[in-house]
Amino acid sequence: MKFEQEHLHSKMALGKLPKQSPMPDANWVLVFGSIKRFNDRNFGKILKKRYPQARIIGCTTSGEITDEGVYDDSIHITAMKWERSTLKFVVKSINSMEQSHNLGNQIAKELEQDELQGVFILSDGLNVNGSELVEGIQEILPHTPITGGLASDDAQFTKTLLLNQDKVSERLVIAVGIYGKDAVVTSGALGGWQPYGPPRKITRSNKNIVFELDNKPALPLYKMYIGYYANQLPASGLNFPFAVISEDKNITVIRTLLAINEAENSLTFAGNIAEGATVRLLKSNHQNLINGASDAARQILDKGVNLNEKSIAICVSCVGRKLVMEDQVSEEAFAVHRILGMQTGITGFYSNGEICSGEDDSHSQLHNQTMTIAYLSERMT
Repeated sequence: MKFEQEHLHSKMALGKLPKQSPMPDANWVLVFGSIKRFNDRNFGKILKKRYPQARIIGCTTSGEITDEGVYDDSIHITAMKWERSTLKFVVKSINSMEQSHNLGNQIAKELEQDELQGVFILSDGLNVNGSELVEGIQEILPHTPITGGLASDDAQFTKTLLLNQDKVSERLVIAVGIYGKDAVVTSGALGGWQPYGPPRKITRSNKNIVFELDNKPALPLYKMYIGYYANQLPASGLNFPFAVISEDKNITVIRTLLAINEAENSLTFAGNIAEGATVRLLKSNHQNLINGASDAARQILDKGVNLNEKSIAICVSCVGRKLVMEDQVSEEAFAVHRILGMQTGITGFYSNGEICSGEDDSHSQLHNQTMTIAYLSERMT
């Protein structure tokens, strides 16, 4: 696999790029950028003209991740030429959040065939239940790594956009199946958050909406724990996610607060939290989050990848992490790059949810508040 990358900062128009792209024979191009940039005139058409042989996909973000750091209101383009592998693209419209599981099933059935090494997903970030989408895919493809993320919109939570070829649209899920014995698809995921406060049991919930903790209304209890920040909800909830705790007291998954309902005293999260689950509030600091990104990259090394091979690391990190790290946010991108090596191209975005298989490539799920890394490469012949 070969790749070339281009980056346009916030004041550079797409039309200012050279007419000839650095890889005109690319067969897959990934594009990440802000809502404003995706609304640029002829955005998709200009990209398609520069990469006529490629399938072009992308999404809007709350920040673009590159090997030179994290940018806002920019465009980051990664053009890939997969030489010994096959790619298959599936695009589905989202009509309602309730269809998320079935949509995952449909995508998986269309991708299911011999030598499938992994699936990469980009999805609308507001109109889909990411947990159920991933569960629907995993149900059909139980041993296949699934990676990717949910589009974002500069932490506004109003509208996210997907790029498919030369068209920019809302309410899409785009999936890429990667096939062939030479294809390498693996991942790492870690948060760097620390629990505080006592464990609480979810005593009433409906998918991603939590109504009661320990038989008490969820919203007043949550407000009590975050104190001063309660006046800034729901935005301040990005700083205080929930950890779902296993029986051995380890964090199994992190869930980000998306919305509150004062009338129902409920909390709405970016992924499902099952009734009966045990949760704890989380908090963190800059260094712990950077260490979490480093450890996610080390998970990939532990899986025995060959760092002499050219590779792409697609980093999908949560917008909540970006808000906590503020001016130090680029440090987590640098941490990943240091561990995976200079021959690895870095791309990615700050998301409304991260999809990753973590330590076990056979079990993928939706994460929140986590640095996830999809590591893509081809074995050298």
